[in-house]
Amino acid sequence: MSETAAMGPGERSRAAAPPDRMAMRLAQTDWLHHQLALRGAPDDLARFRATAQGAGIIPWHLDLDRLAEDWFLRLAVSQPEAPRLSAAGARILAGQLRDAVARRQAAAVRAAGTSLACPFDLHRLLPVPEAILRLGPDDPHALLWLWEHWGTTEALRHVRDITPGKDRSAGGLILLSFWSADWTPWRALARLAALWPSLRFDTRPDYGDA
Repeated sequence: MSETAAMGPGERSRAAAPPDRMAMRLAQTDWLHHQLALRGAPDDLARFRATAQGAGIIPWHLDLDRLAEDWFLRLAVSQPEAPRLSAAGARILAGQLRDAVARRQAAAVRAAGTSLACPFDLHRLLPVPEAILRLGPDDPHALLWLWEHWGTTEALRHVRDITPGKDRSAGGLILLSFWSADWTPWRALARLAALWPSLRFDTRPDYGDA
């Protein structure tokens, strides 16, 4: 067990990630397009397809009160060329933002257990532990877990099954398209290749005209 996993949630949230084990995360997220080809026997591909389907989100636990206070402080500060809010107005707007985020987060958590909209859900395949989810998406230990287990620090976006043909596993191929934050999710793919040795994973990042 790693030293991070051995700590309690409160200890992890108070501690800073060790300098030599920081998650590789860019200050401004660079979303990279990929195609992933999976090849293997049709029955194995069908089992993988069923296992990989999920909501395509990470159901983080959010500290809504802290977020609301942060929004209040930002809104209460006078900004050049912007209408000035009173303290009471800033408090009301921060509360409205909190309520909106709470509703959205509750829907996301419900979807994580029921939705199959995403054909390649890393949280479904390699779940983020509950203790890590409780830290929130910006905690250094949560980011470090994602980096060490997935190789990217956010859920994949715009995941699509682009396999040609109607019976999408009968031909021995599943072809997926997705965007990942900053990096290819190479650690996740290496782990999945070990867990599914009968399948071959071929990932191709698309750097455009770079």
